[in-house]
Amino acid sequence: MVTIKDISEKCSLSVAAVSKALNGRPGIGPEKAELVRRTAQEMGYFPNAAAQTLKTNRSMNIGILFKNIMAHEYFSVILEGIRDTAERRGYDITFLSNLTGEHGYYQHAKRRQCDGVIIVQPGYSEDDHAQARLLAESELPVVAIDDVFPGRTTVTGENVESVGEIVHYLYGMGHTRIAFIHGEDGDVTRQRLAGFYRACRDLGLQVPDEYVIPARYQEPADSGLATRKLLQCKIRPTCIMYPDDIAYLGGQTELESQGLSVPDDMSCFGFDGIRMTGVLRPSLATYKQNGWGIGATATEQLISAIEDPKCYVPDTITIAGSIQPGGTVRNLKN
Repeated sequence: MVTIKDISEKCSLSVAAVSKALNGRPGIGPEKAELVRRTAQEMGYFPNAAAQTLKTNRSMNIGILFKNIMAHEYFSVILEGIRDTAERRGYDITFLSNLTGEHGYYQHAKRRQCDGVIIVQPGYSEDDHAQARLLAESELPVVAIDDVFPGRTTVTGENVESVGEIVHYLYGMGHTRIAFIHGEDGDVTRQRLAGFYRACRDLGLQVPDEYVIPARYQEPADSGLATRKLLQCKIRPTCIMYPDDIAYLGGQTELESQGLSVPDDMSCFGFDGIRMTGVLRPSLATYKQNGWGIGATATEQLISAIEDPKCYVPDTITIAGSIQPGGTVRNLKN
């Protein structure tokens, strides 16, 4: 195994100088520092992780709390942003998705010596969220995605403005009877509902109570049943907004089973902008979230909290996406 002493002898420099160069500390000129780093790479030097942990009191390991029952492209893109950013900053990642026996997320994170944790998706059960809250209330640095915990940074998509943009877009296409199938109760859903009602108020649109129906995220069957209810309204909506792109599939199936076509008989709008939307026929109009940016920003925030805790201030950060037009919205003005 190559040691710092081997590198110092090869470069004709002191061990202290080599250590400064490898750890990015001042006290050694840029040319010599570059020589040390190049020599270390050529010799196949790898720092001793255990020694680094003792020296810096950091393991360079980030925990990722992710317990999604259904694989979803939106989350996979978020995880790509986390992984890419963590690797670039020299951190490894460990998934903390299991709860076994009396061991919870916090105990798992401590056992794996995580410097901090990003809560991506804690799961859907009450126990999952209770364990996530215990983690967020601990001494570990924590950043949450699409969840709010007191005193912790939250990184989220633009849930209020995004839905408002969708409503204005649909209104611009001539739709004044817009229904909204939203996800289950939570911070994200409440924000999206607020955005929906605000936009309708600003545009002077009346929203019958039966036009707003709950359904679980990523559950086509739920959205199919909700679509059936909307079709039973005395005055049908002309457009249905779905909680996500996967949920739209249930609505599409229900519409087709009743002999209705999209968008001639009913316009539809999704959310997330996963790759599948471009493959569907007609292509799904949707709101494309910047999942990679959300994951990357959450990682940068967590590393700041880990490396500079005295200066770090928790914040709420929103990452905007954009409307992705498709063939599922009929222009009623034409």
